[in-house]
Amino acid sequence: QVQLVESGGGLVQTGGSLRLSCAASGDTFSYRAMGWFRQAPGKEREFVATISGSGGYTNYADSVKGRFTISRDNAKKMVYLQMNTLKPEDTAVYYCAAKVTPSVGTNTMDYRNWGQGTQVTVSS
Repeated sequence: QVQLVESGGGLVQTGGSLRLSCAASGDTFSYRAMGWFRQAPGKEREFVATISGSGGYTNYADSVKGRFTISRDNAKKMVYLQMNTLKPEDTAVYYCAAKVTPSVGTNTMDYRNWGQGTQVTVSS
């Protein structure tokens, strides 16, 4: 099984920045698209960002477009989410996830492996 471990969450003021990291195991990392999802208390799990296996294509939720950037380093088997201009509505547990195929995807059903999550709290 592939293991994904997120880190970098914390408490930040409105307008601040955080960078989340996801460390991946396994030998097929570069062939798998990756995604970030989030879930706030009482709400459904929500797509945030996705990146293709090669890193050449990305897609973002409208709510974070222009503020968040997803990236990956296949040599290090790492995925990142740079979050700028944070808002209170960004407060959630953020999850890193891996698809089986290399193409970007926005649906949770397309992701097979999930990390444990990291809490991001943005104060108003």
